[in-house]
Amino acid sequence: MRTPFRAAAALAAAVALATGCGSGDDWSRPHPSPTAVGTLGAGFTDPSAPPAPEATITPRPGSWNGVHPPKGYRVVLLTAGEDRPTRNLVAAVRSWAEDEHVDLRTVAVEHPADLLPSITRSLEMGPDLVVTAGNELIDPLATVTPNHLAQQFLVVGAELAEPTHNVTAVDWSGASFRGEGLGMSSTYDADSFTAARCAAAIRAGVAAVLNGVTGIVVWLDV
Repeated sequence: MRTPFRAAAALAAAVALATGCGSGDDWSRPHPSPTAVGTLGAGFTDPSAPPAPEATITPRPGSWNGVHPPKGYRVVLLTAGEDRPTRNLVAAVRSWAEDEHVDLRTVAVEHPADLLPSITRSLEMGPDLVVTAGNELIDPLATVTPNHLAQQFLVVGAELAEPTHNVTAVDWSGASFRGEGLGMSSTYDADSFTAARCAAAIRAGVAAVLNGVTGIVVWLDV
């Protein structure tokens, strides 16, 4: 059995794993609110009819490609699970962060008891955005996110059943895990988590967040 000390030490070691450009920056220093570099392309949303809370939008493929985060964008990648879909999502987020000069830090959950503490630790780091990968995180996120409305979250490859305005998800046919006892989608397909789709998911999701299109599900038709 893990002692409390060993569990805390394991969580601390996981939290200490940081990757990405500029990871030596002190996040406690003042930091301007992030703004998008570039603009959304036609077909991402209908400007005359913004999506309602908890709505699902299906943007035109590639309509997010013109949007980039500002250099030094502070992102925590919160990940749980060693299954292939989660590994592919993590690889896509890390590749995106390197390409976009994002300051990325990773919190890897190694034990179910660490799920809620790891979310709390991610919040305490003060990121611009928390990106989550792994179905195990969905129910804990549903508990925590309504109490931290000032913090933006992006869920890739899954979604919350009832997201608040600070939680945006990117999903597609083959993903769609929602937690809260709803079980795995009947269309779930681990093979749908391709490198190309996972890369599109992080880029489309961040484009939505940076443009204030939050609290919705971005459905990928790619």
